[in-house]
Amino acid sequence: MASTLARRALLEVKGLAKSFGLGPLRQQVLEDCSFSLHTERLTVLIGPSGCGKSTLVNILAGYEAPDAGEVRLLGAPVGAPSAERLVVFQETALFPWMTTFQNVIYGPLVQRDKRREDIEADAIVLLERVGLKDFKDKYPNQLSGGMQRRAELARAIINNPKLMILDEPFRGLDAMTRELMQEYFLKLYEGRKQSVFFITSEIEEAIFLADQLLIMSNRPGRIIKTIDVDLPRPRTASLLTSTEYLHYKDESLEVLHGEAVKAFAEGSKAAADFLEAYADQKR
Repeated sequence: MASTLARRALLEVKGLAKSFGLGPLRQQVLEDCSFSLHTERLTVLIGPSGCGKSTLVNILAGYEAPDAGEVRLLGAPVGAPSAERLVVFQETALFPWMTTFQNVIYGPLVQRDKRREDIEADAIVLLERVGLKDFKDKYPNQLSGGMQRRAELARAIINNPKLMILDEPFRGLDAMTRELMQEYFLKLYEGRKQSVFFITSEIEEAIFLADQLLIMSNRPGRIIKTIDVDLPRPRTASLLTSTEYLHYKDESLEVLHGEAVKAFAEGSKAAADFLEAYADQKR
């Protein structure tokens, strides 16, 4: 796999800082947060609960402004929200009055950059890849949670943004559905090679998906480790037992463990849960 440095920088984040509150209630959420995302790469961000991941997403999307630092997309400053940086959040955002097919084609139709026939043909291909072709005429309330997530992914990808940002899109799904979603998502990614920034709290998911893994510190959040994940594609569940995968997992867990210890000292329940799970894996 080509090195990160050999690839074109798509998004550059330099020295981001963000705080909330005033006086004694002020909390520094991000501080000196810097990294780069590269074209046609699936970059995954992972970090302790409450470290500022969602705040970072909101800044990249243009929903919030940083106190300091800058974000540039292909050299241009990032300001207001834009179709070039499309975000898929944890909560479903499908229009309940539209069918699955209508939801997927809505964005490109509004943009009016393509013929309707081409948009509809692209939508059918995407729905087939995520196993929803036979459900294209169903409404969101007729779909399971996993199906709704698949429809959301297809709806995002068809817009062909320069950067797709996914903020823990599979959170809240049961373990089996989550594994299926990971496989469906990889089929979409490996078929189109879009540039993706994926946020998760699950280390197994992070390594299974990533070309590059960014590990975030305890609050105030900054990137403390970058790992190039050189695992073959296409990826299947059998990869999870490979020596190479386990090596990346151990390396990541050691870094996250150090941050969880800091968060635990500050009273974080999520950090306590992580440390307990970490101890179980080491036994």
